[in-house]
Amino acid sequence: MSGHSHWAGIKQRKGVNDAKRAKIFTRLAKPIVIAAQEGGGNPDTNFKLRMAMDKAREFNMPKDNIDKAIKRGTGELKGNAIEEITYEAMGPGGIMMLIKAVTDNKNRTVSEIKTILTKSGGKFGEAGSAMWNFEQVGNIIIDAKDKNIDELEMIAIDAGAKDIKIDADNLLVFTEQNNLQKVQEKLVQNNLKVLESGLSYLPKSTLSIDNTTRLDYEKLLEALDEQEDVEEIFDNL
Repeated sequence: MSGHSHWAGIKQRKGVNDAKRAKIFTRLAKPIVIAAQEGGGNPDTNFKLRMAMDKAREFNMPKDNIDKAIKRGTGELKGNAIEEITYEAMGPGGIMMLIKAVTDNKNRTVSEIKTILTKSGGKFGEAGSAMWNFEQVGNIIIDAKDKNIDELEMIAIDAGAKDIKIDADNLLVFTEQNNLQKVQEKLVQNNLKVLESGLSYLPKSTLSIDNTTRLDYEKLLEALDEQEDVEEIFDNL
């Protein structure tokens, strides 16, 4: 499984109502604020900001909302400080988990995540309890539908890919974390469609579980999806 994206699931759901859409926009705004805080409000010089803005546009987030998030990050608009935090946890069956959250209230977020884990057969971990088993990499998802996979792989390798995997109609391209922007730009120059990109965590060793444990874990993932600050989850399945 490796990475579980909250956003991939939402894109597959139909009939999002206004209340749900507003909640989605709130979640999408947080990475924009973080990116603007770290690297300024110009997407031409701030790659992380550009990626966050691209994701927001995928969900038709209004330009005004995006602009407000950028201004909040640069300090032009007032608001509580927003932080990006990665929590370590153990899921059902001993699954190692990294839970990435973006929050303006650490105490609330950690309390709610702990409660969700406890109710779902997991437990919150101390610093270093799971991170040792993961390597941070750049992750680019390429649309490979109706494409020649061998040709795509050669283009990705020439662009500087560290590793490549096929997942249904997508080509997953992994890079050194510092090379993500360079590799992505080369792929785009070769007229490849980038569906998603960002930093990801790959497990160094993996775990197999039975069907009962998998069902329990899927329930845990669903519960974490509902927590408004959780952005992405990585595991060693």
